[in-house]
Amino acid sequence: MHMKVGELARSTGLTVRTLHHYDEIGLLRPSVRSEAGYRMYAAQDVARLHAIQALRHLGLALGAIAPILDGRDVRPEAILDQQMQALQRRIREATELHDRLALLRAGILAGRNPDTGEWVESLSLMATFGKHFSAGELKSIFTRYAQIEGEWLALQAEVRAHMDAGGTVESSQGQALTYRWKQLMACWMQGDFALMERWGAMYRHEPSASGRRGAPPADMIAYMDRAIACRFALACTHFTESEVKAIGYVPDAEFAAIDAAGRKLLAAGASPRSRQARALLKRWDALLDRACAGDPAIRRKLQTLHQAHPLLLAGHPLGPEVRRFLQESAETA
Repeated sequence: MHMKVGELARSTGLTVRTLHHYDEIGLLRPSVRSEAGYRMYAAQDVARLHAIQALRHLGLALGAIAPILDGRDVRPEAILDQQMQALQRRIREATELHDRLALLRAGILAGRNPDTGEWVESLSLMATFGKHFSAGELKSIFTRYAQIEGEWLALQAEVRAHMDAGGTVESSQGQALTYRWKQLMACWMQGDFALMERWGAMYRHEPSASGRRGAPPADMIAYMDRAIACRFALACTHFTESEVKAIGYVPDAEFAAIDAAGRKLLAAGASPRSRQARALLKRWDALLDRACAGDPAIRRKLQTLHQAHPLLLAGHPLGPEVRRFLQESAETA
C-alpha cells in the first residue's frame, strides 16, 4: 500500500510542511510514483519515517539522523552516548530550575502572598543570583542568612552612621566596623572565603541587586570594598599576601571568651607563669592552630599581632592587654 503525503501526515501526526522539508533535505523522499505521476510513500519509506521520529525523540538533530539511517561512518552506540549525556544535562537543568522555583517560593518570599511588584523583584533577583550561584549554593546562603539577619542589618546601620559622619576607612572605628563586617560575612558563608569573594563580586557586577532584600546599597558596598582593601594592605605589613589569604575563620565568641578569662586573671594579679595562665594559653594556642591551619610561620605572626599596626586589632575581641599577658606566658613556658 502506498500513501500520499497528506495521508502519511494525518496518520503520523506530522504536518505536510514537515514531510516536504524532509524531502527537500533528502532525509525522507517518496520512493515511488503513481500512474498519475504523484510521488507516493512506500512501506520502507514509512518505516524510515518511524525511525526518524524515534531518533528525533532522543533529541538528535535532523542533520545527524541521515548518516545513522544510511550507515555512513556513524557508530550507533556513540550517538546514544551523546544523547544520554544530553539527557543528563537536561535533567540537571530541570533539577536546577525546580530548586530555584522552590527557593523563590519558600525562601525569598518568606511565606507571604506577593503582589505583582514583589513577584517581578523576586524573579529579577533570582535571575541575577542564578548567573553566579547554583540553586544548592543559594539555598545554603539564604538558610544561613536567617541566622545573621538581625546582626547584619544592625551592622549596616552602624556603617551608615559612620559614613554619614564622614568617618574614614583608615580610622579605628572604620577598621573596627570592617573587622566585624568580614567576620559576620565569614560566619554567614561558614568560612568559605572563595564564596565570600564571589558574593561580593556579584554585587559589584550586578549593581541592580544592591540595596534589595537586606543587601547593602551600592555606596556602602563601595565604601566597604575600600575599607577591606585598606585592611588587607595593613595585614600585608605583618604577613605575606599568601599568608593573609591562608588565615582561616575562627568565631569571635571563642576569642571573646579567652579575653574575658584573661582579664579576670589580670584583675586578680595572676602571674603569666601560673597554672591558670598556662591553661588559658593552651586554649589560645588551639584557636591559633585552627586559624593558621598548622602553618608555624603564620602562627608566630598571629601570636605577635599586637606588635603590628594597631588598626589590625581594631574590633578584635581579644585585646592587646590579654595578648601581651598570653605572649609572656608563652615566652616563659
